[in-house]
Amino acid sequence: MALVHGWESARDRTLPYALVLHAAGFHCLTIDVRGHGANPPEVLPVSGGEFGADALAAFEALLTRDEVTIGAIAGHSMGAIGALLAAAADPRVAAVVATSGPADPYRLTRQTFHLAHLPIPDPIAYPLAWLTTRVYLSPRGHTVTDISAARAIARYRGPVLLAHGDADQVVPVGHLRRLAEAARRTRTADDAPVETVVLAGGQHSWLYEDPIYRTTVARFLTIALGGPLTPDEAAAAAAAAPAERIPDGESRFAAVAETPGGFRTLAQVALPGATQATRAGQVAPAAIASRPGPTGHRGADSALVPPAADEPGLG
Repeated sequence: MALVHGWESARDRTLPYALVLHAAGFHCLTIDVRGHGANPPEVLPVSGGEFGADALAAFEALLTRDEVTIGAIAGHSMGAIGALLAAAADPRVAAVVATSGPADPYRLTRQTFHLAHLPIPDPIAYPLAWLTTRVYLSPRGHTVTDISAARAIARYRGPVLLAHGDADQVVPVGHLRRLAEAARRTRTADDAPVETVVLAGGQHSWLYEDPIYRTTVARFLTIALGGPLTPDEAAAAAAAAPAERIPDGESRFAAVAETPGGFRTLAQVALPGATQATRAGQVAPAAIASRPGPTGHRGADSALVPPAADEPGLG
């Protein structure tokens, strides 16, 4: 299993998940996506495109291991987008577990305005999300279609498990329904199934703490990939595995704070004047909001785009 974290996260936050999957009989590879964890800051924006490229690189590295006979990808949030993009690009991906994944860039951007407490009415917000998304993606040369999880899952034919919490304040559970509909719309009776699990009271992160999530994932992967345990044995082992989040003190990763990209930068692009040309000596509002403070973290203006209530970051 290649494990892909979400935005403002790192591989260490996937370690409890790795313990669960290892108990169920799977080798695990965890990575830091570019601009996250131990990686240096990125100069250009980081989007689903980079999460997809890094998820695919992790999967390819996984298959080079002598002990690995078949591989799958599990991703959370932005990592779920990456997992689906990688699976759509490589038919060797034998299964995908996508947790708390956004369905498409436009709705993700629109939700970002909401998280940023920007009082934008819908008749303005949706066209603005359309423009903002394109402005944000342009430096890397991505198109919206390139990084759409809904488009990717419609192309992938392998087994998919979509998991979401019904109390997710960052990526609402409606995204799961859109992904499931996109996948099932293009599948035939000969294609692998698309499974879903919605966890009552589940928030955006740490769903692996829920035994229903652990048993569902373990049983799904054992059926899709095989392994040393039966589906019931794998589910029981996953349920019994320690699965408590690693406390991180509500801290930010310096590389992420300095990297243009992610949910907060999307919202900053939408601030008044953010995309207007500036005169000599002036700084655009988006640049002000994302400028690192003296400690390497965002300055006081980062309060314009606060994290969601249910977690310190988005991964």
